[in-house]
Order: sequence, then C-alpha cells, then structure tokens
Amino acid sequence: MKRKRLVILGSTGSIGLSALKVAHDIPERMEVVGLAANRQAKVLAEQTQTWKPKAIACFDTTQIADLKTQIPSGIPCYGGEEGLIQLATMPEADMVLVAIVGTAGLAPALAAIEAGKDLAVASKEILVMAGEAVMKAAKRKGVKILPVDSEHNAIFQCLQGDQQNQVKRLILTASGGPFRTTSAADIENVTLEQALKHPTWTMGQKITIDSATLFNKGLEMIEAKWLFDVPIQKVDVVVHPQSIVHSFVEFEDGSQLAQLSHSDMCFPIQYAVTYPDRLPNRLRQLRLEEIGSLTFEAPDTVRFPSLNLARLAGEKGGTLPAVFNAANEVAVEKFLARKIKFPQIWRSVEKVMLSHSNIEHPSLESIKQADAWAREQADAVLS
Repeated sequence: MKRKRLVILGSTGSIGLSALKVAHDIPERMEVVGLAANRQAKVLAEQTQTWKPKAIACFDTTQIADLKTQIPSGIPCYGGEEGLIQLATMPEADMVLVAIVGTAGLAPALAAIEAGKDLAVASKEILVMAGEAVMKAAKRKGVKILPVDSEHNAIFQCLQGDQQNQVKRLILTASGGPFRTTSAADIENVTLEQALKHPTWTMGQKITIDSATLFNKGLEMIEAKWLFDVPIQKVDVVVHPQSIVHSFVEFEDGSQLAQLSHSDMCFPIQYAVTYPDRLPNRLRQLRLEEIGSLTFEAPDTVRFPSLNLARLAGEKGGTLPAVFNAANEVAVEKFLARKIKFPQIWRSVEKVMLSHSNIEHPSLESIKQADAWAREQADAVLS
C-alpha cells in the first residue's frame, strides 16, 4: 500500500500532535506534506524543522515574517485563511486533516473537497455549521469524509459491513465531564479552574469547557446526523465515565455493536489514515480484566441543557446549528476571560437561538451571516 500524504490543519493542537505521533509510528503508510497552525509559530517552526513538509501556513499573519526566519529555506510559508486554503488544495496531498477549533476550518475543508482530497474531520464546527453543504460536495466530488472524533470514528467502525438503513440508534458516549455528580445548585458557582479539570482527556481550553457543559456532545449529535445521514431523533447520548466504550450502534433487531479502546486520539487518527486497513502500533492495548467494570447512565438534561438545545438545532436544521455553535463560542470565550458565570453559557445560547429567524437549506453565505449575527447577539446578551 502506498503512503497517505497528509496535510494537518491545526498541527500544534492536541489532535495535530497526536497525528504527528501516528505519522512517526507508521512512516511506511503516512507522510506529512503540509502543516498549519493558528498562532503557535515557535512550535510550528520546530515541527517544520523535524518533518520537512512541502509547505506550511500560520493563520496569524503577524507571525509570518518571524516564522520564515526559523524554517528551512525553500519551504513556502503562507498566512491567513488563504494560507490554509493553499495547504488544503496542495497537489501533493491525498488527505487533509482538519483539526482547527472553531469556524476557521470551514473554508479550507470545502476547498479541499473541491480539490478532490479526502477529509479527516476532527473539527466539529465544520459539519455542525455546514453539514448539508459539506456532505453534498463530498458526494459530488466522490471524496471520503472520515471522522476523527473518537465517538464518530467508533460509529464509523461499527457500521463497516452493515446497512445504514438498518440502524435504529446511534449512541454517543460522554465522560460526563468534571461536574457529572455536581448538584444543580453547586454548578451555579463552579470556577474556571474546576471547569478546566477534565477527568479523562487533556485538551485545549475551549473543548475542555465544552466537555464540562456537554456542549461538545451536543455538537457531536448534530455532526453524527450529517456524517451518517440519520435524523437527529436517532442520535442519543449515554454517560460513560471510564471512556473505554467510544460509542454504540443499535440496529433494528436490537443488537448493539460498540468500539472499545483506551482514551487516545491516536487510535481514531490511525484508522482514518489507514482505512480500511488496520495496522499494528505501539499504543496501549486494552485489557478489560484490568479495567474491571464499565458503567453507564443517562445524562441529566436539567443540569446540562445543552443536549436539549442541540437536539432542537438538529431538528430545525438550516442556520440554527450555526447559531447554536457561534453563540456557544462567544459565551465560552467570555467564561474563559472570567467575565461571566458558568451557567450563563447555556442560558445565553438559548436566548440567542430563540430569537433567531431560521433559514432552511442555507447557502454558505447565509451560514456565515447567521454565524456573525449569533456572535453579535450573544455578545449583546452577555453584556
């Protein structure tokens, strides 16, 4: 089998670093041809020295001049959104891994599809905001959309060899975050430090807060709807604190399939890159007898209303999922800046969603306008 030539958008984040670890472990199957970061120019420069990609990009254009002095001569260095698109459409690339937090990955993802590249998606926002457009474009261009989120990758694995029209439910697992057993009264006064202390995963600040509110699971519900072409009524969530079972698929006959492994993003990244092959690796292997027990419980939608908001956004469709996502991004930024209390995150998102005039089957321009509108509204609500 030939090597998969990969562009990594978001190479300095946790997903990007895991992808580079996979590339190190399976060099015979994975070659890194492009690296892009948001603003961590120093780390990007170090990665460039190590991996010698064909080109790199930094979204923060103010760091380009300095970055060029730190990388080997002859490697092009691009900036801004145009720079990400330049990398996403490189002739040398077979696949683009989109691991950029937020909405910055949408334009490069669509450009990659139009250029005929397979897409490995780790950025939830792409399919939440523009799932209809992305999946239509992928079908038209005949490219694969391969999920890298551990939950969606698990479902993808469970569906191999089965008919999707025989699916009864997709069941996403959630760790429950740091406040799984915290009372509603105590959640009112949780601190930023408490919210950033995830019991299972080490991630960036934004996604860690999303895990604490379960907004990440809400985004994943909408993402699953588009990835697997099911109504959101067929997407459920179950809390599984051990984070060993990454998701289930329940079929019409009542049978359920699940995918299990230790919590390590290298597993889903490797499967996305080598699909449909499975390769040996040096990752920690699962021994259930060492785990002892696995537990499951229903999520509490009173303490975590984000799941109900996500279901509403998924049912209505149109521009509402983009509004759900954008309002949450603004609220999380303000919480990280210690400007609002923790529960104000979902309360503000609900207010913005309820005041939105939804547009069905939106164009990309309508989605961008809804995104901008939601950010302004969320800012006004929280001010």
